Amino acid sequence: MTEVRYFAAAAEAAGRHGESLAANTIGELRALMVERHGEQLERVLTRCSLLVDGVVAEDATTLEETDVVDVLPPFAGG
Repeated sequence: MTEVRYFAAAAEAAGRHGESLAANTIGELRALMVERHGEQLERVLTRCSLLVDGVVAEDATTLEETDVVDVLPPFAGG
């Protein structure tokens, strides 16, 4: 299973900081996260970057069981 790590608003919306999920692509993973955690996470995901092992990923990106996916909302700063 792919390890998913939620940060900031994504962790709050998911109600957890991480979990392991089985998906073949980032698109499937995104749909599974929404199915499990609902529309609040769905809204947050529209603003998030998903990184696979530190690299920005698109919905078509293929996942391996050993991958780590970070769900990162935009960060404010200056």
